[in-house]
Amino acid sequence: MEDSQTKLTAAEAKGLRTAKELEGHLSWLETFTPAALGVLAIASGIYTYLGVSSLLEDTGAMSFFAAVAYSIAVSVGIFVFWSYMLRLMPAMRSAAGFIGLSVSMLVGSAAIIAMSSWLNAAALAGSAAVEQHLDTTVRDYQAALEQAHEIALSGQALGREVQRAKEAFEALAQQERSGELSGTAGEGAVFRVLTQKTEELQNLEEQIREQQPLIDSAFDEGNEILGRMRALTVAPGPVEQRSVAFSEESVRLAGVITNLNQYSVAPLVARAAEDLPASVVLPELDGRNSSVREAQSSTIASVLNALDQRSQTLKRAADEVLALEPPQETAYNPISSADAVIKYAGNFVPSWAGAIAIDLLPAVLVFVLAITQASIRSGRDGLSIEETLTLADLKAAINAMKDVEASMGAADKEVLRRVANAEASEPANLNAAE
Repeated sequence: MEDSQTKLTAAEAKGLRTAKELEGHLSWLETFTPAALGVLAIASGIYTYLGVSSLLEDTGAMSFFAAVAYSIAVSVGIFVFWSYMLRLMPAMRSAAGFIGLSVSMLVGSAAIIAMSSWLNAAALAGSAAVEQHLDTTVRDYQAALEQAHEIALSGQALGREVQRAKEAFEALAQQERSGELSGTAGEGAVFRVLTQKTEELQNLEEQIREQQPLIDSAFDEGNEILGRMRALTVAPGPVEQRSVAFSEESVRLAGVITNLNQYSVAPLVARAAEDLPASVVLPELDGRNSSVREAQSSTIASVLNALDQRSQTLKRAADEVLALEPPQETAYNPISSADAVIKYAGNFVPSWAGAIAIDLLPAVLVFVLAITQASIRSGRDGLSIEETLTLADLKAAINAMKDVEASMGAADKEVLRRVANAEASEPANLNAAE
């Protein structure tokens, strides 16, 4: 009856074998786990040093020691934190303890990312991220330049409207000179009004025409600067030095874009359109008789009506150009490699993944150990100590018992020897007393 109670079932025996096998594997793995964790911590510290160095403007000894001290602190912190987790998390048996340590591990992981991973990413992809910032800035400047050029060309297109209005008034003046307009040939009051407006439109057309070479020159200069900026984006050498030259070119390009915005003639045409009917200087009617003067007055009224219509047409065309969205104000802001990695994180996912993985990889080991220890405990649950003893454990116990017995035998012999010595010395003491 007693034998049947102590006999292991097949499932218990299998669980016990599994537990002992897992314990053997863990014993072997523990021989190099601390060393591997130390290597990961040191590697993270090295990349952290590179990231910190890119943030420090000063290159003196103090900055060097500051970067070294920070990287060492990060390495030590990572090693100690994950050593705690590797030891304590797998040993937790209660759900409350496991949940509490899991929350602590999440908080610690967030702290590691905050103090190390982003600097590791800056070391891995900092230069590429700054180049990405330069390239994005070039595209912004290119869009602003093209938009300013498009607005300027749209303003130049108003010259055709001005030319048509001038030709119309010029044709009316020729008709008035021949007598086809007011019925009186010559260069009278109506002719002078038409000539006055023709000259104003002629002057406006010449001003518009004079802007075209300036616009073309500014646009060509802007494209040349953009070409140099693109070259700096992909040129070899430290990106910090290229950023300085890039900044200088961006200032020049910003000036070119500002000039292009000022070369637009749309505001000039809008003001001229408003002044076209309002600035008419009505001459004195010079007809020979009242009927001629009435014809001149009627013709001048028609001319003023035509002026008003032309001015409204020009004003609408100019307003359409003025309504175009102006180019966004673009300015190059120098950025550090660490800030660039954060700003353009979506473009450097592999670098971020590697930077975070080198810091948080031990978390996988923590969960592996926790699962393994849980499996070991499951295989040993419900078994007494005697049932879990292996042959090696039994040999060790027998050797320990032999050592205990040997120690006890030696102690007994020493006691007997002392007793015998004491008995032998009693007669001698009695004789001496007599």
